[in-house]
Amino acid sequence: MAAPTLYEPRTYRDFGDAGRFKTFHAAVETSDLYVKAHSVLKQETEDLIRRCRGQIEAAIARRPEFLKNLEPIEEDPGDAAVPLLMIRAGKKAGTGPMAAVAGAVADFVGRGLLQRSPEVIVENGGDIFVMVSQPVVVGLFAGNSPFNNRVGLRLEPTPIPLGVCTSSGTVGPSMSFGVADCATIISREVSLADAVASGLGNRIQGPSDLQRAVEWAMKVPGVDGALAIIGEKMAALGEIELVPL
Repeated sequence: MAAPTLYEPRTYRDFGDAGRFKTFHAAVETSDLYVKAHSVLKQETEDLIRRCRGQIEAAIARRPEFLKNLEPIEEDPGDAAVPLLMIRAGKKAGTGPMAAVAGAVADFVGRGLLQRSPEVIVENGGDIFVMVSQPVVVGLFAGNSPFNNRVGLRLEPTPIPLGVCTSSGTVGPSMSFGVADCATIISREVSLADAVASGLGNRIQGPSDLQRAVEWAMKVPGVDGALAIIGEKMAALGEIELVPL
């Protein structure tokens, strides 16, 4: 996977332990994860990152379009489980498979850590895997918008993991063809949430696009909630519960 050309300091990460969670950081090459679990599982997390990256790197080595294409590509019989998830997410979202890469890594690592911790939160560059037994609030990082760090999403416990993924045209290294400060998707499929967040952000060139863009996102099978922000404007649909921070 190519290294990003721009790095946004992740000042929204809080490494203080809170209640039942231990919080730690794990990084392998360009994968930089923030994790909450019931114990510090740094080595296990790094091992899972390497395994996941190995599948993705093998797909890239076999066919360069997996890395380069910005539009959906076809499945290949030689692809492992993680690349297949990324390809399928891209097909639903109208993006290339790499639009789902951060969510796919968070999902793979989160599911692996559930073998050692009953609750896990994994954040990978704004793309989050969540499996909790009590409600949690995820803050919205929206650059210079007045909503930045002032509003959050309340997430209820679910019997299966949840993905909360965000794309931005004004914050961070992710590629976006839009100008949204924040384009967020909630889905039970983390890789899908990531790809659709990219598609949502790409559709927003100004405040007048917000409503139409979140309506598009909600039509993608598997999407539970969609939210987008530009400056002082916000649009949201679906299973979105906003709370003040």
